[in-house]
Amino acid sequence: PGGPAAAPLPEEDCMRLNPSFVGIALSSLLAIDLWASKRLGVCAGEGSAWGSARPLMKVIEVSGHGIPWLLGTFYGLCHSDSSAAREVLLNLLFALLLDLMMVAVVKGLVKRPRPTHNKMDMFVTISVDKYSFPSGHATRAALVCRFVLRHLVLAVPLRVLVVLWALIVSISRVMLGRHNMTDVLFGLVLGYALYSVVEYCWLSPLNAPALFALW
Repeated sequence: PGGPAAAPLPEEDCMRLNPSFVGIALSSLLAIDLWASKRLGVCAGEGSAWGSARPLMKVIEVSGHGIPWLLGTFYGLCHSDSSAAREVLLNLLFALLLDLMMVAVVKGLVKRPRPTHNKMDMFVTISVDKYSFPSGHATRAALVCRFVLRHLVLAVPLRVLVVLWALIVSISRVMLGRHNMTDVLFGLVLGYALYSVVEYCWLSPLNAPALFALW
């Protein structure tokens, strides 16, 4: 009694004591994401539940890596004798480069670490690959899947295989312990959206004559 009045709590302390509904919901979703991702990481190590399938999962990992896709697309572009094929391949190359750039930017901004149960034995990594959000493999799988289904004439069984490949590549990221589930889900959404950007900025001999003059 008679002492100085108690100083009010700083605003950030009040927020910690009275967290908002949105904050609680996001924290709960994050906790569920981390828990489920760890449970689903059945190929994260040789001693994991499905550790014997890890070599196969790593082959699938390579099939969705950017380097094989870039090299294969560039090789096809250099050896194609059809102007229509060159146009499609040049735009696929543009799509792959856009994908790498956007994933690198988002990873550098978010800086979410890889899951703690991940083994850093990935195929050819760069500096931003130490971060987890979003999954570049999932982004690339969704982008390539939409591109191939739109611009290649394929029989129905092959179209189904393309979709299955995109799904398996995405699921393998969680099974290998490389990513959390939200990394993969956001990657799929980002890749789907990036294809729309590629379609909007479609390169052709009319709007990009200098690029087509190289081949």
